[in-house]
Amino acid sequence: MKSTRSPGKMQSLARRIYKSRKYYYLLIPATVYFVIFHYIPIFGVSLAFQKYKIFGPNEWVGLQYFKELFSSPTFYRALRNTLTISALKIIFTFPVPVFLAILMNEMRNKAFAKAVRSVVYLPHFLSWVVITGIFAAILSPVNGLVNEIIRFFGFEPIPFMTSSKHFRGVLVVSEIWRSAGWDSILYTAALMNIDPQLYEAAEIDGASKLSQTLHITIPELARTMITVFILNIGFFMNAGFDQVFNMMNDSVISVADIIDTYAYRIGLIKMNYSYATAVGLFQGVIGLVLVLITNKIAKKYETGSLW
Repeated sequence: MKSTRSPGKMQSLARRIYKSRKYYYLLIPATVYFVIFHYIPIFGVSLAFQKYKIFGPNEWVGLQYFKELFSSPTFYRALRNTLTISALKIIFTFPVPVFLAILMNEMRNKAFAKAVRSVVYLPHFLSWVVITGIFAAILSPVNGLVNEIIRFFGFEPIPFMTSSKHFRGVLVVSEIWRSAGWDSILYTAALMNIDPQLYEAAEIDGASKLSQTLHITIPELARTMITVFILNIGFFMNAGFDQVFNMMNDSVISVADIIDTYAYRIGLIKMNYSYATAVGLFQGVIGLVLVLITNKIAKKYETGSLW
């Protein structure tokens, strides 16, 4: 079969790549990372269908571990927690970066806007270990700031970090605090591409700032918002291992144990590698299906899609 590219086009492509080689060099670290940690491990998926043996060849067992998976009450608890926590994060976390980007875009004092951006971006660079320590101190029922305020108004202190009723709220609030500022960068960039003449025409027609936001800003951000939403749906089955692993304790395991922490316990602590691989494969397949469905719906209604 003959190549559809002519020699001239191939040479032209090679020249363009060589001309922009410095930019391609910047892709090397990210490419190496994804190849090592995301593509090479794909070959280990077959372990979900085999009984792992340290010595000797693995034994093929077919769907045995998936049958165990779907008959385990602990797995269904982890699945329910994963879906609940992910849904809460999307509902309450997704709009905040949009609001922040619009708010910072409306600031006329550039020095103040720059200071605000620095403050809201900073938490993104903190590890969940540090953030857990910060929230444990702030929410401490003994001398935490939040409970001191609660006592001031005459109420009993609340053990947020060990309360099954409040723990999911802590996860959502800490996620917003850490990621909202950084995620707003994408929307800030999208705001810069909006034609200023649209706002000028709206002002001439007497539109208020709220009307401009509702009828110009939000519609112009719609495609970016949909793209980000589709990408977030891809991680719907991943409720945040680092966050939950560091914040979770025995008192809240019933409402905090997610699929990632469940697979961690089964695979690394109990060393049931095949079963843990089956859990991870189930999680990945569901995430892929959710992305395909969401992208299909977005494409059908012509509101923006990934492909």
